[in-house]
Amino acid sequence: MMLWLLGLAIAFAGRFIWLELGCMIPRSGGEKVYLEAAYKRPKLLATTVFAFQIVLLGFTASGCIVFTQYVYAAAGKTADEWEKRGVAILVITFICSLHAFVPNFGVRFMNGIGVIKVVVLFFIVVTGWAVLGGGTKVEDPHASFRNSFAGTSSSGYEWSNSLFKVLNSFAGYTNAAYVLNEVKNPVRTLKIAGPLGLGICGVFYLLANVAYFAAATPEEVAKSGVTVASLFMEKVFGSSGQKAISVLIATSAFGNVMTVTFAQARVNQELAKEGVLPFPKFWASSWPFGSPSSGLFLHWIPSFIVIVAVPFGDAYNFILDLEGYPGSVINFFVVCGFFWLRYKEPQLLRPFRCWPPIAAFYLCAQGFLMIAPFLRPPGGKGDTSLPYWLSSVVGIVVLVAGGIWWLVWVKIMPAIGEYRLRPEHEKLQDGTSVIVYKKVKGI
Repeated sequence: MMLWLLGLAIAFAGRFIWLELGCMIPRSGGEKVYLEAAYKRPKLLATTVFAFQIVLLGFTASGCIVFTQYVYAAAGKTADEWEKRGVAILVITFICSLHAFVPNFGVRFMNGIGVIKVVVLFFIVVTGWAVLGGGTKVEDPHASFRNSFAGTSSSGYEWSNSLFKVLNSFAGYTNAAYVLNEVKNPVRTLKIAGPLGLGICGVFYLLANVAYFAAATPEEVAKSGVTVASLFMEKVFGSSGQKAISVLIATSAFGNVMTVTFAQARVNQELAKEGVLPFPKFWASSWPFGSPSSGLFLHWIPSFIVIVAVPFGDAYNFILDLEGYPGSVINFFVVCGFFWLRYKEPQLLRPFRCWPPIAAFYLCAQGFLMIAPFLRPPGGKGDTSLPYWLSSVVGIVVLVAGGIWWLVWVKIMPAIGEYRLRPEHEKLQDGTSVIVYKKVKGI
């Protein structure tokens, strides 16, 4: 519970930083826009590194895995790894196709599932109250809360590892920044909906965890993995309740994949419009249905690769760590840029201002999440069968690869070919404006 409270505090600190930056620069793109505003030199470096991180690691494989696990739990069946992978691939393929071919229906469907998610969380919370009140068959609902801090770890690695999972649950607070061009009155909407949505979500998550520990022991909760809600309902209502909640949680996971895919595809498209991706005109296109279909395909590719490549039993935890580490590096530089813009450009209109100590707390949290994953855990083993440092190293490699690509593309190749890159705006047939970097002879 302390981890969830700490995670919520970090998420709120991040929410206020993103709120100031989003109100100050109300454009789609999220961190890309804020990094570009703060780090104008070397030109295109921040954008290119962010592009590598968001394109290669912005997958939604974890949500597809949760959906698959709950579908099989609802059916009461077991399956081998490749059957589960097949279901996960079908999910991401269907969702990308839905957003590409019927984008308006996809948005309505996504919003409808969002309502279901809130209803499910509310039901779990209310059921948890009933359990704590002794109104169910759970014999001792207060057992888990006696000696609450027994067995608490002092390992920095384990705290950071757990925080990555908790913060992933709150990660949606940045999604609105990716699609601000599509939000009516973005400044007013951000100021009201951002803190309110995160606050409601945080309260529900905290109370849901209380409910889980009221019905099951910490050992049972830990062993259940991603299907903890199924365990909860089985403890309270038996097998029929377990199957019913599994269907609803699978639906919720499906909606989460839809939401993240919707946002990520638009970030991919914005990066393509800036010309930092190879073949920018292809990836930036909104043809033929006015949706970022190429951006959706670019999102599908790494999601497919991760689902196929990572051992399914380790996939969920490894993916969250793999997404979390480079995300913390990017967040660290965003908040550094936040302070730089406050100092360098104080005259910019800021409809919302974040209190500096809150930003400093967020900066320290991201610094901890960048260092702690390399501290050796007890026994030298993380929460997967893979080396405990692997996810962080892969994340660093991706960020460094972005820097190397920038060096080759912007510096080395122009020097060898004796040309310079000149940005030119081009209009696609669908009306999309794209920056294309032309080679101009002479340095």
